[in-house]
Amino acid sequence: MRQAWFISFEGIDGAGKSTHIEGLAQWFKSRGHVVTLTREPGGTPLAEKFRALALLESMDPLTEALLMFAARREHLIDVIEPALARGEVVLCDRFTDATFAYQGGGRGFDWDVLKVLEQMVQKVPASPLRQPDLTIWFDLPPSVAAERLSAARVPDKFESQPQTFFQAVREGYAKRMQEAPSRFAQIAADQSRDAVWADVLKAVETAYAK
Repeated sequence: MRQAWFISFEGIDGAGKSTHIEGLAQWFKSRGHVVTLTREPGGTPLAEKFRALALLESMDPLTEALLMFAARREHLIDVIEPALARGEVVLCDRFTDATFAYQGGGRGFDWDVLKVLEQMVQKVPASPLRQPDLTIWFDLPPSVAAERLSAARVPDKFESQPQTFFQAVREGYAKRMQEAPSRFAQIAADQSRDAVWADVLKAVETAYAK
């Protein structure tokens, strides 16, 4: 079984990712792994400042995409790569697939430009294109997400978008999965919490045993 491992968790707002990330962290710790929990955008003091700008300020779509990738580069170099080099398991609440889904799918930004930025930002000494070893996509119909978010905190600029936006985001995630099917595990996030957790564990155990 591998030691260093990078898992990302994706899905539209309201999909329930956060509920299971902590549980999976405990699952890995119980098996003797050191776990780094982190998130995007954010993960470092500087990247968290970028996060605040991206979530709260209106801006040009290219500016938004560049901000996301700038935060990602900082996060990769300062947190993710050092943790992997130490042999840790990195659990990341969103990564590059979110940029393709939200900026590419939701905003309609040029997919090919995002790919160029991806190549530039995710080239690191240990990998020509750092990607997660496993991406767990919590797939949820936008109508269900809207119901879950209706009583949530004050929404940021993404959470306040209409359902049509989130449908486009969902389609963006589907496109990314089509491009890298071996990396993705698609989970039906409209099931009960226990059923979702069972599917998450199944996906991780299957990939973990390889």
